[in-house]
Amino acid sequence: MSTFRQRMSRWLQARMIRGLTPGPYDFTLRKNLAVPMDDGVELLADLRTPVGEVNPPLPTIVMRSPYGRRGLTTQASALAREGFTVLVQSCRGTWGSAGVFTPQLDEQRDGIATHRWVRRQPWFTGSLATYGQSYLGYTQWAVAGRLQREDPGTAPDALCLITTMPDFGAITWDNGAFSLRNALGWTQMMDRMHRRAMVPLILSQLRPDPKLEKAFGVLPLRGGDTAAAGHPVGWYQDWLAHEKLTDEYWTQQSHTASVSDVTAPIYMISGWYDIFLPWQLRDYAQLAAAGRPPRLTIGPWGHVSAGMGAPAVSESVAFLKEHLVGAKSNRVAPVRAFLTGAEQWHDLPAWPPPGSQAQPWHLHASGLLDPAAAEGGVTRYSYDPGDPTPAVGGPSLRPHSGPVDNVAHERRDDVAVFRSEPLAAATVVAGEPVARIRFRSSRPSADLFVRLCDVHPDGRSMTVCDGIRRIGSIATAATDPQPDAEGFREIEVRLWPTFHRFDAGHRIGVQVSSGAHPRYARNPGSGEPSATAATLLRADQEISHATAAPSRIDLPVWVPDGYASVIVEE
Repeated sequence: MSTFRQRMSRWLQARMIRGLTPGPYDFTLRKNLAVPMDDGVELLADLRTPVGEVNPPLPTIVMRSPYGRRGLTTQASALAREGFTVLVQSCRGTWGSAGVFTPQLDEQRDGIATHRWVRRQPWFTGSLATYGQSYLGYTQWAVAGRLQREDPGTAPDALCLITTMPDFGAITWDNGAFSLRNALGWTQMMDRMHRRAMVPLILSQLRPDPKLEKAFGVLPLRGGDTAAAGHPVGWYQDWLAHEKLTDEYWTQQSHTASVSDVTAPIYMISGWYDIFLPWQLRDYAQLAAAGRPPRLTIGPWGHVSAGMGAPAVSESVAFLKEHLVGAKSNRVAPVRAFLTGAEQWHDLPAWPPPGSQAQPWHLHASGLLDPAAAEGGVTRYSYDPGDPTPAVGGPSLRPHSGPVDNVAHERRDDVAVFRSEPLAAATVVAGEPVARIRFRSSRPSADLFVRLCDVHPDGRSMTVCDGIRRIGSIATAATDPQPDAEGFREIEVRLWPTFHRFDAGHRIGVQVSSGAHPRYARNPGSGEPSATAATLLRADQEISHATAAPSRIDLPVWVPDGYASVIVEE
């Protein structure tokens, strides 16, 4: 690149990744390298090579993306300025690469072919690392475990996994509920990328898209892609047609089973409001159980929060230099987590931190949330899928996914609210809250959506985390709890992991409802296939507070006494 272009690139990096100082190296850029796949299809890639001697040699970094190579210029350039050779490749059927793009299904074979090709090139530096966010992380998981088992000499030497997971089926059908907002929004975005409709694509990232907002209300669900994109989209139809995660369609693209096969060092970064957080932390737990816990950072971010950019690059660079060229570590503990409510970073020995213990808080018919057992009674509300309980905030693909005030939402008749007395002392929750609700519905199928809130003394009820569980559907029939003699079932709802401090004088709040539309597609109530169901049935819902089988939420309360926790000074 010319001197002028290098200067402009450095300026752009400083603007796009705020807080990150560009590294010392300039780099050369080779565009449109043709990378042959095993079936003869060629995928295009851009190569950044640092100018001058890098001593000791740093690994070659591979980034595989369906979002275009130009869009990753800033991150790839930032890594090249640190001395890394960086290859950014467009996935099959995207941005000039030949073939047809079918999400997830080709990434393993194409990724393996790419890794083997890279190691044969004259510019290969002797070790190979992978890096990237979201779908780029999925492409890493797709190859790492299988290569480690079958061809360890070709397996990646380190992975940098940012807000991602190895099984997109699990988020598409989240505990039986279809993740409509993310699935349809991503489908529309990818369709516009494929058609190079860049102006509406950019505008849709800045403000709500009217076509998409209208498409969220379309029934049956299989008509949503036509409403949002103007035509049916094959993969979207496939997602809807396969509600069961045990279908071969999903199992062939899931790489969760091979997570523990990965022996290379791993760095993970995520946010408390990220769409993939629960599954990424379960990947962490799977590796920790195998004796190889990754380095982990969890910040106050959503999936595309700007504040995540600088730490994602700088900490990945430090991690790779430490593990692959012997640089000194800049971390005092393997886990760094942001404590919301206190607005503090903590260095921890593990996640969840030692000292976190489940503490039951019972839901009382009076609306009280309390450790003491309830004394009976029933809370009733109705759910009308024709006027579905709306989603208020929550993890999404949009820039703003952080806490929102739920006060107005909690006044709705279809939201049951339970609150504790003001806390006498601060309480820290660290882990995955689990609600166990004794529930009965007048319809064959129903959803339970549970949200944990921090109720401030001024009345604000701010989101902490939430979760959903569907019963009575095609996907859940085999795992639905059986009703008791009165028709009640104990429904377990696992909420998003959290690390939050409820200050003294605050209240702990819990909402129970039967939907969060359009974050999750409304439940029509009939138990019919989600793709084709069009009849909407109003449902009467009941929460039991019987002493013998209490409805409660188990909060992982953290008492750090005797355990290592270092508050990081910013």
